[in-house]
Amino acid sequence: MKEYWSKRARDLVPYTPGEQPRQRNWIKLNTNENPYPPSQKALAAIRAAAGETLRRYPDPECTSLREALAATFDLKPAQVFVGNGSDEVLALCFQAFFDPERTILFPDVTYSFYPVFADLYGLSYREVPLDERFGLPLESFVGDNGGVVIANPNAPTGRAVSLCDIRTLLEGNPESVVIVDEAYVDFGAQSAVPLIDSYPNLVVVQTMSKSRALAGLRVGFALGNENLIAALNSVKNSFNSYTLDRLALAGAEGALRDGDYLRAITMKISSTRDWAADRLKRMGFEVSDSAANFLFISHPDIPAKVLLDGLREWGILVRWWDKPRISNYLRITVGTDQEMEALCQALTQMIEGA
Repeated sequence: MKEYWSKRARDLVPYTPGEQPRQRNWIKLNTNENPYPPSQKALAAIRAAAGETLRRYPDPECTSLREALAATFDLKPAQVFVGNGSDEVLALCFQAFFDPERTILFPDVTYSFYPVFADLYGLSYREVPLDERFGLPLESFVGDNGGVVIANPNAPTGRAVSLCDIRTLLEGNPESVVIVDEAYVDFGAQSAVPLIDSYPNLVVVQTMSKSRALAGLRVGFALGNENLIAALNSVKNSFNSYTLDRLALAGAEGALRDGDYLRAITMKISSTRDWAADRLKRMGFEVSDSAANFLFISHPDIPAKVLLDGLREWGILVRWWDKPRISNYLRITVGTDQEMEALCQALTQMIEGA
C-alpha cells in the first residue's frame, strides 16, 4: 500500500544498507566499518562535550570543526563543508551542482547510493560501464555532461585511479562539477585534495566513518572551491541548519588531533588486507586490486550466493549484490587478523566440502 505517497516516492528504489545485527556474536565483515576503536582523543572530546550544553543548539556553521579540517588539509575554512555523514554531503552535492536537463555520469559498478540520489531529485543520469577488470574508462567520462561522480577507491571493487586520471576528468569537463568520493582514500589511494586550488570544478567528499572509526557519529565533509562550498551551504541552510550535533562536532575534532593514531590503524588494516588478499588468491579466488579497507572476490567454481550463505552459517557476515556483472562477487570488509583468519578457515572448509 502506497496510498497518499507522491509519485516520486512511489517510484523510488531506496538504497539497502548492510545488515546491522543486534546480536554481538557475529564476525561482521559486511559494512566496511573499522575493526579498531576510535582515537582516545576523540572519545575524550565526546565525554567532555556530554554536559549541560547539550540543551543548546550546536553551532550551525560548525566553525571549530571546519577550521580543524582546513588546517588538516591546508585549505581555508571557507573551502570546507561538513554534514551528517558523507551520504548527506553527497545528497546535498547532487542538489547543489546537478540540473535535471543535463545528464550526469557515474560508473555502472560503484556506490549504489548514486542512482538513488539521482532518482530522488529527478536527475537524468547514465551509468558508464567499467572495463572487464572494473577499471575506469576515462574517455567515456569526458565530454558533454551535467557532472561526473566517481568513488576513489571505487566501491565495491576497491580499485583506485591516479591523480593524473583525475586531472584528465577535471580538464575534460570544465563546464561540469566532478565529485570525487574518497570514503576509503586513507587506506592506499591518492587524494585529489591537492588539486582543489587548481580546479574550480572539483569537490572532494570524505568521511570520518572508515579510517577514523567514527561511523556511529555520522560525520562527513566536502572540500572544494569557495564558490562550490557556498552552494552547498545554500542548499543545507534551506533544508536543515543544524546538521551536526555537539557530540559529533567534538568527536570529529578530537579525531583530527590524533594523526598518529589514524596512520597506525590504517597501516594495520592495509597490512591485514594485503596478506588476506594473497591468502585468498592462493586458495583459488579472484581478488580485485584493492586500495580500500575491503576485498572484492569471486571463486571460479562456487557461486557467490552459496559462499554468502555458507559464511553466514559460520557466523560471518559479508556483502553480496544480486546485480548484473557483480552477482558472483562478495565484498569483504577487512577485519582484525583474527577475524580474517577465521574467514579464510571457513572458506577453506567450504571449498574442500564443495
